[in-house]
Amino acid sequence: MPQGIYKNKVLYVGFWCFSNLLSMSVAFGECDCIWQGSFVDVQKNADLIVSGSVIATKGNSIDLNIERTLRGESYREEIRIWLKTKNYCRPEPDQFPLGSSWVMALERIKEDIPGGFDPNTPNISYGRIDDFILSSCGGYWLSQQGETVTGNLLDGPRWARDPKTFSIDLDILFSYIDGKIAREDLAQYNRENPVLEELLLDTRIFLKNQSQDFLKKESIMNDE
Repeated sequence: MPQGIYKNKVLYVGFWCFSNLLSMSVAFGECDCIWQGSFVDVQKNADLIVSGSVIATKGNSIDLNIERTLRGESYREEIRIWLKTKNYCRPEPDQFPLGSSWVMALERIKEDIPGGFDPNTPNISYGRIDDFILSSCGGYWLSQQGETVTGNLLDGPRWARDPKTFSIDLDILFSYIDGKIAREDLAQYNRENPVLEELLLDTRIFLKNQSQDFLKKESIMNDE
């Protein structure tokens, strides 16, 4: 075989292999999107912002029981959120185990898309109209423990999903979303700040003592 023809065949086979690898990457669900920013940046465009707990998982979806609505409106107390499948830019479902609690900035599904639903795999799809999507292209979700939320909330590293550098009280977060706290002032409420932690502790102790004093006075009055 002439050397030139052999080289051409090698180049063709190499190109064919590269093309197939590229196609396989897309088929297996790689996503290409631009980082939209931390939670404070992306929340302003969300259709619904809620605090809640995961009560069910099925296919590439989770069901979230809404415990508090921070902005927007849902007609149901339990909502379905569609996550990663194909090459959709969304987080993997196993990042949100049963019983875990989150604050999420969600997009409502407003219309069907071609190929978005396969009747042969009804639990794995783009999602249904009036359900919700959680994007992975920014800090669209925050972990919640009790009344404290942590995550990529403010000026966090790109693509960092759960940096442990910022945590605040849920009430403070709601005040920001509600427009009562400015972005430039939000950092002072970081619960990693020892001064703020001491202030919050003193406030809780004060309120607890006030409550106990009230109960004592009420008991004395009842005895009289």
